[in-house]
Amino acid sequence: MHRDGDIYSIAVSNDLVLTGSSSHRIHAWKPLDCHAKGYIHASSGEVRAMVAHGILYTGSFDRTVKAWRINEKKCVDSFIAHGGNINDMVVNQQNGYLITCSSDGTVKMWLRVYGENSHALIRVLVFHAYPFHALAFSVAVSNKSFLYSGSTDGTINYWEQEISCRYTHGGFLQGHRFAVLSLVTIENIVISGSEDSTIRIWKREKGRGNIHECLAVLEGHRGPVRCLATFLQKDKFALSFLVYSASLDQTFKAWRVKLSPEVKKSPFGDDDDDREESKSQMEFETSPVLSPSWVKKKLQISRSLHKLV
Repeated sequence: MHRDGDIYSIAVSNDLVLTGSSSHRIHAWKPLDCHAKGYIHASSGEVRAMVAHGILYTGSFDRTVKAWRINEKKCVDSFIAHGGNINDMVVNQQNGYLITCSSDGTVKMWLRVYGENSHALIRVLVFHAYPFHALAFSVAVSNKSFLYSGSTDGTINYWEQEISCRYTHGGFLQGHRFAVLSLVTIENIVISGSEDSTIRIWKREKGRGNIHECLAVLEGHRGPVRCLATFLQKDKFALSFLVYSASLDQTFKAWRVKLSPEVKKSPFGDDDDDREESKSQMEFETSPVLSPSWVKKKLQISRSLHKLV
C-alpha cells in the first residue's frame, strides 16, 4: 500500500478493508490483494477510531463521533462524545450499542434512536484513571459477551455482560511492556497490539472461569501497533484467519494465523510426547522489543547529559 500519513484505524466491512489516517481520509481496499477502491474525506480531523455496522462510525481527536452511509459517502450524524480524544470504538452486535473509549478515562455506550440518525448516551463505565486506548467485543457460545479494554499501563481489562446488560469486571491480562493501543477479537481469541511494537494472541478458555492464555507473540513492526482488524477464513481442520495491523512506522501488514485443535491427553496417562507437545505450545516468548517512544526519550536524556559534560 502507498503511504498516506500515519494509519490510526482499520475496519472490515463485507468485502472491503477500510483504513483511517492522519490525512483525514478513509481509504477502502480489497481484503486479499490490498487493491485501492477509493476514499472518503473526513474534514473534521484525523480518523483515530472506526467501526462498520451498516453505518460506518468514526471517532477523532476533536472528541466527536460521526456516522456515515458508506454507499452515499454522506455523514448522517455528528456529536461530541467525550471530554478527551476518542481512541477506539466497537459495536455490540447483540443490541446495536456503540461503545467508545477515550483519553478522559471513560468508556461510554450509545444507542441509535429508533427511526432516526441521532444517538443517545446509555451507560458510562469507569474502572481506573488511566486513559483508554483500545476496545474489543466478544460473544461466547453461551450468549455471554465480553468487553475488553486496553490502557496506558499495559494491561487489558475485561468485563462480562449480564442478562440485564450490566457489565461486571472480570479481571485483566498482563504481558505487554507498554501501553495497549489496539484490540480485536475473533470467536474466543483476543488479539492485542502495543506500544512495545508486538502483537499478542490470547485465548479465552471455555468453562475454566474465563481464564485467558497467551498463545503467541508476533514481531515485525518497528513502531507502536496502533490498530488491528481480522478476517475469518474457511478451514475444516483449524481456526484460520487474517490479522491486519498498522503501525506508527507507517506500514500496513497482513498476517495469516492458523490455530490447530487442542491436543487431547492420552487415556493411559501423560507420556513424554504429550509433555513435550504441551511444553512447546506454551513457549511463545521472544526477545523484548523496546518502545520507540521510550528509546527516543532515552536518547534525548543522553544528549542533554552530554551537553552538560
